[in-house]
Amino acid sequence: MSDSPSILVPLRVLEGESIPEGVPDLLTNAHVVLLGYHVVPDQTATDQARNQFEDQAIRRLDDYTAMLEHAGATVESQLVFTHDGQTTIDRMTDEHDCLAVLIPNATRPLKNVLVPVRGIVGIDRFVRLISGLFGTMDVNITLYHVAEEDETDADVETLLNGVASRLSDEGIPSDLIDTEISREGSPRSRIVDTSGDYDAIVMGESDPSVTTFLFGMTADQVGKQFLGPVFVIQHGEANGAEEADHE
Repeated sequence: MSDSPSILVPLRVLEGESIPEGVPDLLTNAHVVLLGYHVVPDQTATDQARNQFEDQAIRRLDDYTAMLEHAGATVESQLVFTHDGQTTIDRMTDEHDCLAVLIPNATRPLKNVLVPVRGIVGIDRFVRLISGLFGTMDVNITLYHVAEEDETDADVETLLNGVASRLSDEGIPSDLIDTEISREGSPRSRIVDTSGDYDAIVMGESDPSVTTFLFGMTADQVGKQFLGPVFVIQHGEANGAEEADHE
């Protein structure tokens, strides 16, 4: 089985976001980078906000850290006051070499995970994340691909079977891995339509981006149909921003 994958869990810690039910058990095998962040208005200095709210935010992060550690995860927490929440998420993902960002919606007991696969880009990270998180769990993994017009079934089967083989090599029992091909609709719409049968999703950042999930309309649209946790595997570089950190 792979080493514990590093997962960034961002929470707007002063706006009522918390660790939802079921998420600690989902992260039992993870190394969690727990990011508590607060977006400060442009006209307000981050140091001013930190001086006013730091103690309250730290207490909440400490509670969430204890909750995750009780479930078995290792945790390092960061508190950031920033003018740009997405830049903070990107930077922390890069600095801590996180495989994925978790959108931590509540989850029922985990039985089925949907893994949309677009191509070979990022497959190493998919394999590391899935095997590291779920290798010791009795969880069904469905590798899902929405085929383009110029893709043959044989091409897609080769892709998905190759990923399945790599997961098996990393400790996922082959009888817990399924493959599914769709040829109807756009990848985004098919993922949304299919997701209702699953307890969690693992997807690449372009399907859609973390920015869209956390701050855009697609988050609202997906949330109406899929309320479970989403692991968004990262590939991009982070950008700098003015921030005040507390470790």
